[in-house]
Amino acid sequence: MPYVDGFVIPMKKKSIPAYRRISKAAGKIWKEHGALDYVETAGDDIAPRGEFRKMTKAKGDETVVFSWIVYKSKAHRNRVNAKVLKDPRIEAMGKRPMPFDVKRMAYGGFKVIVTA
Repeated sequence: MPYVDGFVIPMKKKSIPAYRRISKAAGKIWKEHGALDYVETAGDDIAPRGEFRKMTKAKGDETVVFSWIVYKSKAHRNRVNAKVLKDPRIEAMGKRPMPFDVKRMAYGGFKVIVTA
């Protein structure tokens, strides 16, 4: 079964264009190094007092970014991420300010248990 790295990030709505530019570049790099899929989404229909807002403590001028990267397996993820982290383009991105508070990002690796 595939393996997924998932991310949830509260982000100011005005920062979405800058985040999109960074994500497009990062997605290309991940896929070059073997990721099967790279998806970034921005909340469009999130309840004002709903769980995504509560979980992320998103403020009124923020939305929630929900993202994932798909791999063949956990071992494949580890190999791909090792290559990505050594890629000078990613290193350069890491030296620039991010358009969100990195401390508020939640992420983890997930075993896929169902595909339909």
